[in-house]
Amino acid sequence: MTTSGAGAAVSGGYAKGRARRAAIIQTAAEHFAQRGFRAVTILDLAAACDISRAGLLRYFPDKDALLQAVLEDRDRLDRERFQPYTRLGGGLGVLRGMVDLAGHNELVPGLIELFVRLSGEASDPEHPAHGYFADRYARIRRGTAHALRAARESGHLREDVDPEEAAVRLTALMDGLQAQWLFDRSVDMARHVRAAVLALLTEPGAAAFDALTPTDG
Repeated sequence: MTTSGAGAAVSGGYAKGRARRAAIIQTAAEHFAQRGFRAVTILDLAAACDISRAGLLRYFPDKDALLQAVLEDRDRLDRERFQPYTRLGGGLGVLRGMVDLAGHNELVPGLIELFVRLSGEASDPEHPAHGYFADRYARIRRGTAHALRAARESGHLREDVDPEEAAVRLTALMDGLQAQWLFDRSVDMARHVRAAVLALLTEPGAAAFDALTPTDG
């Protein structure tokens, strides 16, 4: 085999490895969503991926590492989807992003099931995802409060709104809507989040909010 041929083989091997790793993460996400983290075994996941237990462990040393990869993958997708909104000024972009994310989530029920089930399980301090969810909630509240303070500085937030308290309520609303939506798909999550955000804004702020157009550029 020539040097260039060897390089192509290595590159192809890496591509296959990345594809296999991604497939394992996707399968694990589906099983964790349907049955919960604790009920699923490495053997279950290996069988679902049509590989041996040893083969799966070459990619992930244990189930905790696989769970971390599942959560990191969800975070990556959310960051990519949210990025255009962070470039919109005045704090309103983040708030608009929350509304549109709620609407998008209705298209990915598996991710909602995963999040709702795992966040409930992870309230146990011994759960491997406990720290992840604690940090995630704190990060979301901080980011939302920061956006609300920026909206206030731009004259878009009502004077009687406390950004920190409103951030807690908006975070709780989004999670609560996801849980309700799993039982009743007629619940319009985006509409309820939008109504809650608009209730915090001044009239000019509401008009500016509705006029926002996120772009990928």
